[in-house]
Amino acid sequence: MARIVKKFGGTSVGDLDRIRNVATRVAKAVEEGHEVVVVVSAMSGVTNQLVDYCRTAAMMHDAREYDTVVAAGEQITSGLLAITLQDMGVPARSFLGWQIPMITNNVHGAARIEEIKTEKLEECLKGGRVAVVAGFQGIAEDNRITTLGRGGSDTTAVAIAAALEADQCDIYTDVDGIYTTDPRIVPKARKLDKITYEEMLEMASLGAKVLQTRSVALAMKYGVRTQVLSSFEDLPGTLVVGEEEIVEQEVVSGIAYAKSEAKVTVVGLSDSPGKVSNLFAPLADANVNVDMIVQSASDNGKATDVTFTIPEDDLLRAIKALEESQETLGYKDLISTDNVVKVSVVGVGMKSHAGVARKMFDTLAEKGINIQVISTSEIKTSVLIDAEYTELAVRALHTAYGLDAAE
Repeated sequence: MARIVKKFGGTSVGDLDRIRNVATRVAKAVEEGHEVVVVVSAMSGVTNQLVDYCRTAAMMHDAREYDTVVAAGEQITSGLLAITLQDMGVPARSFLGWQIPMITNNVHGAARIEEIKTEKLEECLKGGRVAVVAGFQGIAEDNRITTLGRGGSDTTAVAIAAALEADQCDIYTDVDGIYTTDPRIVPKARKLDKITYEEMLEMASLGAKVLQTRSVALAMKYGVRTQVLSSFEDLPGTLVVGEEEIVEQEVVSGIAYAKSEAKVTVVGLSDSPGKVSNLFAPLADANVNVDMIVQSASDNGKATDVTFTIPEDDLLRAIKALEESQETLGYKDLISTDNVVKVSVVGVGMKSHAGVARKMFDTLAEKGINIQVISTSEIKTSVLIDAEYTELAVRALHTAYGLDAAE
């Protein structure tokens, strides 16, 4: 008998027929003798509708009341699934975040989990019942409902799996696993049997939408074996595991891309100590997250140009912060564009193999694709290119690293 946490996303519980399909999967696991906790998202489209209600009621709404409203979607799904399981003869009960309780900080709309009290969940499981948990939500110390931000149900599932010391956390979604790249761009993309936490964390942060970044970081921290698999097909998924579980690691495991990028170049900044630090201070104050950075000297050697990337949604806020600080910073010009894409090569095997970055640069050069910015880590190399070359770059790199599926 295993203890398993199963999480089902919005498309998996999109209507009552799909909720019955989920209940059938859960019932099968119970019949096999497993203890099961199910974490559910809101039905597809419901959270967006609730967010729209809040914005229509008042653009500058109280974040605490916003959380009260948007958490309702998961409450509905958890109750409906519990009812469906009971109707199938499977003992079940629903839990909202405050009933567990799942204690979070009080950052409404983007709360972080601080503690999960497991006594009630343990009691439910030992009593032979399925625990159906509303994802995405918790409760702060002041007894106000909180939400964990978009994708928060993944985080809920992994956190509960860690707290209950579950044998595995299964994340059911509308894809059947994790691929070497986006199959919509590269039809020859391969589904991976296993991928390391580190690789998945990089892939998620670099644009892959299969798993939410916080959930992967949590799984890595607590060693939660996580599987991504389809809600609609009975197929093996992809396991996200520790590096020690993968006997022979590929040099490169995947190609990721992120379209929601913007590039900013600050021209003619004085080339003196402290100036670059001063440049990023107003961005930090405006809560703009800076990613790739490159600095280049001007022709006369007395000034420098600094180019960096930020999320596209932050571009207007970043420009405003920098323009308001122009007199203090003393730069000559500000150039920005959102017509760029970040493409990344990811693989734990890069730690022990040389020449991976060179192959990337050579491949892009052969296709006539200019690299604007470069950043690297131990297991990834990322480049910024013009958006029009996205598909060409991803396909070329996928082939160059031998990731194409066999004919």
